[in-house]
Amino acid sequence: MSDAPLRLRLDGKALTQNWQALDRMSGTAMCGAAVKADGYGLGARAVTERLIAAGCRDFYVATWAEAAEIGELCSNMSLTVFHGVRREDMAVALESAARPCLNSAEQVARWREAAGGPCDVMVDTGMNRLGVSTQEVRDGLLDGLRIDTLMSHLACADEPDNAMNERQRAALAALSEATDAARISLANSAGIALGKGYHLDLARPGLSLYGGVQVDALASHIKQVALPEAQVIQRRRIEAGDCVGYNATFTAERAMELAILNIGYADGYLRGFSGTGIARFGDAECPVIGRVSMDLIAVSVDAAPEIGEGDWLAIDYDLPAAAAQSGLSQYELLTGLGRRYQRVWNE
Repeated sequence: MSDAPLRLRLDGKALTQNWQALDRMSGTAMCGAAVKADGYGLGARAVTERLIAAGCRDFYVATWAEAAEIGELCSNMSLTVFHGVRREDMAVALESAARPCLNSAEQVARWREAAGGPCDVMVDTGMNRLGVSTQEVRDGLLDGLRIDTLMSHLACADEPDNAMNERQRAALAALSEATDAARISLANSAGIALGKGYHLDLARPGLSLYGGVQVDALASHIKQVALPEAQVIQRRRIEAGDCVGYNATFTAERAMELAILNIGYADGYLRGFSGTGIARFGDAECPVIGRVSMDLIAVSVDAAPEIGEGDWLAIDYDLPAAAAQSGLSQYELLTGLGRRYQRVWNE
């Protein structure tokens, strides 16, 4: 893909500095890394290699296919599959060095009956997504399992004043003597910022590793990692009264210079950026004009008259700012980045 008209510049130093900052904020707790969804869209292998070099030793993926992709990189590390074990997963899981995170009584029974090895367990403390109930744990559901990490997941960590955070923390902490788990884990990226009471034995950051900032307490610690760049396919001039893009949502009030860029919603640059997104050519700001289409956007280049076919423009993609511009979540902005980008790491 050396000639791709779309590239993603990735800052390896920012990635590792983000993990180091989250590690420091986690205090005495270990700090792992969620690298699911192909490293939140940036490339799981490249992300994992850099985080291992930075000192991370605990990694989390969603599926066994994701575990296989980075398995040999994590041969001396801790690797957990969040979604546990379906019947279809058992043959692979029993041979894998990765651990399942068991999420239901059915999964617990399946793992026990197969004489599976060490595992993690997810406890539902109020999110009502995945996890066994706190009552099931008290009733002995997990007795006899070799549990590395007993974990739960915060539903409202990005709302520091939400009372649900403390209810979930207390519910998990109350189980600390109910199993023989070696570690207890609750905090995600925003959960780390909630303070020492949430750090427990192990934190599991995800989004903030990649530049996401969900709460003000993280803002000074987290650096941008991903910057899309798109090439100009065509330069054109429009006159007053001309329309641009699907459904003619933009009508020029004056003559304007446009550049058509090779990026669109098929690349994860979604329609929420229509009329709100910004591209840059050096110091020149080039706003998105009209509606984002599948493979193309139009930007005004009045501020950069020298732009021509073949030039590259950087797309504003600071995650908190881009989320505000587009109405999309920071998670969507990252994980939606498509395969057509040439991914270029700076180190």
